[in-house]
Amino acid sequence: MTKRAGILVAVGATVAGLVTAAPSTASAPATTPAAAPLAWTGWGTKSYPTLQCATVTAPLDHDNPSGQPVTLALSRIPHTAKTSQGPLLVNPGGPGGSGLSMAGFVASSLPKKLAAQYDVIGFDPRGVGKSRPALNCLPKYFAPVRPDTVPDSYEAERTGRNRAASFAAACGEKHGELLPYMDTVSAAKDLDVIRKALGARRISYFGYSYGTYLGAVYAKLFPEHVRRLVLDSVVDPDGVWYEDNLGQDHAFDARHKAFAAWVAKNDATYNLGSDPAAVEAAWYRMRDAVKKRPAGGKVGPAELEDTFMPGGYYNGYWPRLAETFAAYVNDGDQEALATAYEDFAAVDKAGENGYSVYAAVQCRDAGWPRTWSTWRNDTWQAHRKSPFMTWNNTWYNAPCATWPVEPLEPVRVTNDAIPPSLIFQATDDAATPYEGGVTMSRRLKGSALVVEQGGGNHGISLSGNGCLDKHLVAYLTDGTLPSGGSGAEADAVCGALPEPKPAPAAKAGTNTEGRVLHGLLGFRG
Repeated sequence: MTKRAGILVAVGATVAGLVTAAPSTASAPATTPAAAPLAWTGWGTKSYPTLQCATVTAPLDHDNPSGQPVTLALSRIPHTAKTSQGPLLVNPGGPGGSGLSMAGFVASSLPKKLAAQYDVIGFDPRGVGKSRPALNCLPKYFAPVRPDTVPDSYEAERTGRNRAASFAAACGEKHGELLPYMDTVSAAKDLDVIRKALGARRISYFGYSYGTYLGAVYAKLFPEHVRRLVLDSVVDPDGVWYEDNLGQDHAFDARHKAFAAWVAKNDATYNLGSDPAAVEAAWYRMRDAVKKRPAGGKVGPAELEDTFMPGGYYNGYWPRLAETFAAYVNDGDQEALATAYEDFAAVDKAGENGYSVYAAVQCRDAGWPRTWSTWRNDTWQAHRKSPFMTWNNTWYNAPCATWPVEPLEPVRVTNDAIPPSLIFQATDDAATPYEGGVTMSRRLKGSALVVEQGGGNHGISLSGNGCLDKHLVAYLTDGTLPSGGSGAEADAVCGALPEPKPAPAAKAGTNTEGRVLHGLLGFRG
């Protein structure tokens, strides 16, 4: 969850505030009377002029409905067709990602005739963004220059442990009354509060990244309320959350090597060498250099890793990252690196909020090792094979080692009580590796798995791949799923989009479907 204003196409104006207006009269199939009908007000942006907003109240503790409330911020693109297919809730992931702009994006990306049949609903989950209360455990926690992520001494490791523990302690001191209820199960129960407020007997759901786990948990808790379920770039439900993060370490290293290979292939543009191993070695020399002298006074090794990590999520960022890499290595241009850090990785207040929710949910959802030697041994073992971001990822999650609230048991999402669902997964996804999509498809009876063969991006539907989107449109239209036949791991296979072409920075910022989507999905989620 980072500040990325310099690289993203604007997808809408900043939220000015959520206010109430006259209740909507939009109809939906299979409705049930809402206890307190939502009051929608116009919140149109240049990109999404028909966007509306509202709020709904949910109990902080769903086992105590009359206790302390939380307020959830919602957005909507209302249906315009005579016949509605009801609400389609959309979520960009996280945990900690704001979903208010997702409604506009999804509605504008689907075929007009199809989008017109749905009320597309975005939302900020509890603790996030415009929902209240919103978490911010320790402002400036990611302020540069942070310690090198890879500890070269016991003292350096102790510094990292103390730093992570200070974040956990600050969360407990500042938000102690909220932390027991910052978890995926509580967020899933919030979705059912939203369903009731919408007056719908059933909802459809479309989630990316962590949003796939949230959707699967909702379906497990409320199978009778699920109409259609789309999961894109799937969290492995059997690895929540420690094992999933270890899996990321290796997958991101592979994507970093893919980036180096792409730079080598385009040596005529970047002049960093035609051998991928030589390019990768040059990147690590750059890392050594900024450890000795942070670029622009703000980019040390931790910030450098954060700057290049988005390339593991979306290869559309490769041209800009490669140009920055070349400018530093070939010309000693520190300012280019500092600017790229500001655009890709600098954490603003929204990012602080996103990380606070990320930590709160992941640390509460499931047990994490409480013995630091387990973290150390697992991290060094992974680092020896995959050094790009292993220690960075460990410190990102290390507050869970001393989290002030006891963990819950993960939800077993296995489900044979919901309608058939649609699952998208790229074979080389780093943030949610391929095995997670296969596992989820086996857990959800009757589901169909659509694979992007050779794809490495995280978040693949509505991102410019017409083959994938064909399956999405068919499913959302009438529930049609592909069938791969008996014994097939994938029910449909689509080829990956072509790799990006090298381009000057100005052209690398050109709007594409993928760039808009990945601006909304953010990183780490």
